[in-house]
Amino acid sequence: MSNQTPSEEDDAHLADIPDGAGCTEIWERLSDDRDEEPTGE
Repeated sequence: MSNQTPSEEDDAHLADIPDGAGCTEIWERLSDDRDEEPTGE
């Protein structure tokens, strides 16, 4: 079992984004991460 709250678990994918990052920086990081995931095809 995790010691994280549900909110912390929801935000885990943002852990490597620096505080103060703008919308574009966040979108680019999440987009890059999504592109690296296997598609399952």
